[in-house]
Amino acid sequence: MSARVTRQELAARIAADIPEGSIVNLGIGAPTLVADYLPEGAEIILHTENGMLGMGRAPALGRVDPDLINAGKQAVTAVAGASYFHHADSFAMMRGGHLDVCVLGAFQVAANGDLANWSTGAPGAIPAVGGAMDLAIGAKHVYVMTDLLTKQGESKLVEACSYSLTGAGCVSRVYTDHAVFDVTEDGFAVRELFGEHSVEGLEESTGLRLIDATAEGRS
Repeated sequence: MSARVTRQELAARIAADIPEGSIVNLGIGAPTLVADYLPEGAEIILHTENGMLGMGRAPALGRVDPDLINAGKQAVTAVAGASYFHHADSFAMMRGGHLDVCVLGAFQVAANGDLANWSTGAPGAIPAVGGAMDLAIGAKHVYVMTDLLTKQGESKLVEACSYSLTGAGCVSRVYTDHAVFDVTEDGFAVRELFGEHSVEGLEESTGLRLIDATAEGRS
């Protein structure tokens, strides 16, 4: 298949889809890149589960405050008006439906929106669910940011998850290096293609029947 988009390009694509006025949590790993591509001047407030509302972009070199970190222990900045609070209060926000969007990574996403992103069950693997279960069920919209295929060439989009679930029926949209997929009642719908990828080629790679919604994605 042809060229894929980079993680930075994918982060920018996700940032463009986050509505003005949203309260957003960015999961550990690649999703944190989205913070660096939010539209300048947009009123989008970032939440981090370790107790901060009003997280900003990654700091410039030499401007790191060791007391300002996100849930992945990465240095971050604070925007004007940012607030800090207890871990329990942060989880109450997540569980109480106060987040509009969260962006998470994934090992697998099923056609019905099930998400598996905390354990592959591999021998010696260290399960690390963190707050992902709370985010997956508590956020109004769950976006997944992931490569379409594993290093072994297996699809992360599946008919049904074989790994332990993080959340059931929770995913709204999946952003991959090949295409953007919406989760619908009838399965995955290809909303946008990157490069020269085709719906037919994606069906071959994933082994799934896909809905072609690319015309809608361009509208």
